[in-house]
Amino acid sequence: MSMFAPLGRIFRTTRALGLGLLLIGPNAWGASGLVTVQSRSVTAHITGYARVEPIAEAALHAAETGQVDGLNVDPGQNIAAGAILGKLKGPEVKALLAQRHTALDSAKASLTATRHTVAITQKNRAARLSTRQDVYNARSALSQAKAQLSAARAALQTAQANAVLRAPTTGTVTAIVVANGERVTAGQTVLTLQPSHRLWLKATYYGAAADAIHVGMAGAFMAADGSAPIDVQVARILPVVGPDGGRPMGLRARTSDVNWTSGEAGTVVLKGAQQTAVTVPTRALILDRSQWWVLVHTAKGDRRQRVTPGASRGHDTLITQGLSAGAQVVVDNAYLKFHRDFSQHFQPPD
Repeated sequence: MSMFAPLGRIFRTTRALGLGLLLIGPNAWGASGLVTVQSRSVTAHITGYARVEPIAEAALHAAETGQVDGLNVDPGQNIAAGAILGKLKGPEVKALLAQRHTALDSAKASLTATRHTVAITQKNRAARLSTRQDVYNARSALSQAKAQLSAARAALQTAQANAVLRAPTTGTVTAIVVANGERVTAGQTVLTLQPSHRLWLKATYYGAAADAIHVGMAGAFMAADGSAPIDVQVARILPVVGPDGGRPMGLRARTSDVNWTSGEAGTVVLKGAQQTAVTVPTRALILDRSQWWVLVHTAKGDRRQRVTPGASRGHDTLITQGLSAGAQVVVDNAYLKFHRDFSQHFQPPD
């Protein structure tokens, strides 16, 4: 007797037991549960990952040529708009301020002399020693003297303000370009900062999802730290710059009372257009050989139907292709019933 004969008997016995289990299985499971496929109107949701980023950085420029003094800030430090960060000193600043003071003193003296001239001219006019035109000319000169004084005061105030380094906006210092004692020229950058009020979400989408997005589309941002969702909307669709073909989107909060934190990451869910689709219970789906299937119940029995599932909604899954409303799909033990003929394809060795 061949040494494989006992093995053959074992496999045949196992096969018979397997068939017997399959025959009694449905009775043990009970009646097949069926669900009628329903058509419903759903809102498409487009999900992507986003990060809070600055729209643009702000820079503090030296308004005059001078020497930086008293600059005492560090990268990462939060500063308020208008805060004094340092001063400009040196011979250039000193000479400019002296010039502005001299011009102001000269304007004051000119105004005093002009007022005296007007008073004399008006007195002479009363005594018929001057003409009406003389009075008009004196008053015109007085108006010019007042304007020159106002300009001289404004020029001095501007020079004094330009000698002070103030934060251009509220934000976080990102880089210090110059150090104390260093000479800078007018217009040179002293430091850069990231404005607190000029932040937005930057998200990247791909393929058909990116094509469906438009400016003004609303959604919600869920931060990774679990904080409350923030209502957002698409503000800009930016040009594709990455090698992966993803399309970046800029999103802003829909209310003005949102305080973004730069670098904060999370998920953005955009609400697309409503569409009509069919849904099935998720447990009715069967994955076989990298394809999704359902068992459709017909008068002639259950048949396999290949489907394309979409997004899940609770315990249900949208079906984008392969199934129509009104069809009945098997829910109870769908996976086992789908594979119940497995033993028929099993051939034991001889």
